[in-house]
Amino acid sequence: MIKTQIQIPDHLYHEAKRLARENELSFAEVVRRGLEEIVRHHPPGRAKPTDWKLPGSFGMGQPLVAEDQWTALSHE
Repeated sequence: MIKTQIQIPDHLYHEAKRLARENELSFAEVVRRGLEEIVRHHPPGRAKPTDWKLPGSFGMGQPLVAEDQWTALSHE
């Protein structure tokens, strides 16, 4: 096991300490479980964000205004 130091905001530290106390866990165990959870949601081999493309539109009908008016209308 590796020992390390981290810096976290005060409010996050206090919330983690509260979780540890309420669940009878050590602070280190709360941090380890949190890291395990985030790693589970971001497994290796996922596509890079630059590989993602916006899906094409479908069946949306005719535009209500011309494209050259979009910027001006967005500022209203």
